[in-house]
Amino acid sequence: MDANGSGRRKSPVHARRRALPRRSEERLAEIGRQLPPRSEEELQIVAGLRAARWRRRLVTGAMVVVVAALAAGAIAQWVRPLPRATVHTESVRLPGTAPSLAWPSTGEAAATVVGVGTLGQLRGSRPVPVAGLAQVLTADVILSDHPLSPGADGPAIPVTSATLEAYQSGQLNQESEVPVAAGESLTELSALEGMLVDSGADMATLLADWDAGSVSAFVAKMNAMAAKLGLTATHISDPSGVDPATTSTAYDLVRLGEAALSIPVLRQIVSLGQASLPMTTVVYNLNFDLGQDGIVGIKTGSDSSALGCYLFAAQQSVGGKEVTVIGAVLGQPGGSLGPNTAAVDVGDALVKSIFAALHNYTVFTAGQKAGEIEAAWGSTAPVDVARPVSVVGWPGLLVTVATHTRAVAGALPNGTIIGMLRAQVGTSSEEAALRTGTALSGPGLWWRLTR
Repeated sequence: MDANGSGRRKSPVHARRRALPRRSEERLAEIGRQLPPRSEEELQIVAGLRAARWRRRLVTGAMVVVVAALAAGAIAQWVRPLPRATVHTESVRLPGTAPSLAWPSTGEAAATVVGVGTLGQLRGSRPVPVAGLAQVLTADVILSDHPLSPGADGPAIPVTSATLEAYQSGQLNQESEVPVAAGESLTELSALEGMLVDSGADMATLLADWDAGSVSAFVAKMNAMAAKLGLTATHISDPSGVDPATTSTAYDLVRLGEAALSIPVLRQIVSLGQASLPMTTVVYNLNFDLGQDGIVGIKTGSDSSALGCYLFAAQQSVGGKEVTVIGAVLGQPGGSLGPNTAAVDVGDALVKSIFAALHNYTVFTAGQKAGEIEAAWGSTAPVDVARPVSVVGWPGLLVTVATHTRAVAGALPNGTIIGMLRAQVGTSSEEAALRTGTALSGPGLWWRLTR
């Protein structure tokens, strides 16, 4: 308490405001008014000091902004996804000398391994008459317009006057015909079997009339189908192939054979050794090598213009993989054997030589180096495959090796799966997991910040 006994507490002396007496304030103000004005030099000094102070403030602010930007950029660089690594591989050529196949000494020939590639062709691609092989294209058009499931007979097709005329004309010319009579009907399946197994030219006429209303309209559809299949050297003038103006090449016929085998019921019919038809007993397929050397079809044909022609398909297991070969031989004279027999014999010899040349090659063994991985930051490591990779082919064939890899985010230990390797010939391929053969070092700090 103070001397007066008051209970109010005073603030500390150093905290009290010490106001100047009014007289002192007036004297200081008077002194300020009496000071002389600043000179130009003094004003310049003051202005310079102020400018320097502002410059220091600006430089300090700029430095703060730059440091913040650098920090933000460093963070962005650090968290930004790393580029995908590159895997370097090389194509592989199968070892050995290219095979010498049993091509015929005369006529034309071509062959392919389905899914692998063409084995070549003999004596060019000049269109020649193909006799009954044209009926394969006839069947292709019919089954495109009127599909049949295996085991189904299909609709009944009445014998027309045009069919009777074709039958009678064929008999006079000693051509292969299926017996027919007025008022008779054949199912779609029977007509196809009569055409493809017994080479009945009258069956081709029957099917053409039924499908398009006339032979000429059907021939137009056949030529359109040939164009659709890419048979650029094929010209059709009749559905049976009796007309020598119906021409094609061995290479085109191989492509037609591939299309035919893709239709299950057609594939089934051309593999038949015999068939039972109305108004006749059992008819036998002139493709007498069916079932031998893996031959599963497709058709023979012969006449005085085309000589012996044979479109064949054969299947065998090569290294545990089922392989299909399709080939065609045209213009086989035959001599005493006859053109049909000569064509089949030549085709069978070609089949044997092809399968003798085919092997299942191991392109990579398990753990074998397949290439090298290179990260964006420069680190490299060998890569290998986790399991064996093999392809079917023949000596000298080029195998394309390709990879698909995932993004690499940093260091990888040895044995890390980084993607897949694919070894491919034609449309056939085999894949295996691709992994690091040694550890891959990660990116350094400076690279991550400056990339």
